[in-house]
Amino acid sequence: MKKLKLEELGRMDVAAFKAASKTPIIIVLDNIRSMNNIGSVFRSADAFAVEAIYLCGITAQPPHREIEKTALGATDSVQWKYFENTLAAIADLKAKAYHICAIEQVANSVSLAQLTIDKELKYALIFGNEVMGVEQQAIDQSDTCIEIPQFGTKHSFNIAVTAGIVLWECYRQLHK
Repeated sequence: MKKLKLEELGRMDVAAFKAASKTPIIIVLDNIRSMNNIGSVFRSADAFAVEAIYLCGITAQPPHREIEKTALGATDSVQWKYFENTLAAIADLKAKAYHICAIEQVANSVSLAQLTIDKELKYALIFGNEVMGVEQQAIDQSDTCIEIPQFGTKHSFNIAVTAGIVLWECYRQLHK
């Protein structure tokens, strides 16, 4: 095996990415504190060609040096929009017929291992604050709550890791 050089990867440029068809997913960031996490989610959103990211509440907005450290330019390719609060973003998404999924540990959550993605639906995935998680009012407005199975001593993943895991599973099922 030989490691590929960047020019051998066949990646599209930003203009081609913006014109390309997207995975029917919008990521909602519910009051994310860390700009490194925000940048990492932008990078994963680019990798899985999601439609957009909705930045809500205290979640910082590009352009910002701290976001760019981990986004590595993905803030230029991924469409994003800011909302004063997560409930406003959810209302916007519901008006556009998105299936709202909070990624959170709740009673009666769906395990990511058991999740079945309907290819006829468009999805909005809500990822919550690093300490408080997804706010309860947003959970109340969600159609589904998804939980990632965990087997160690910690009770949660970092939000950027969570986004990568959930996006991969959704992308995998949508593109089977």
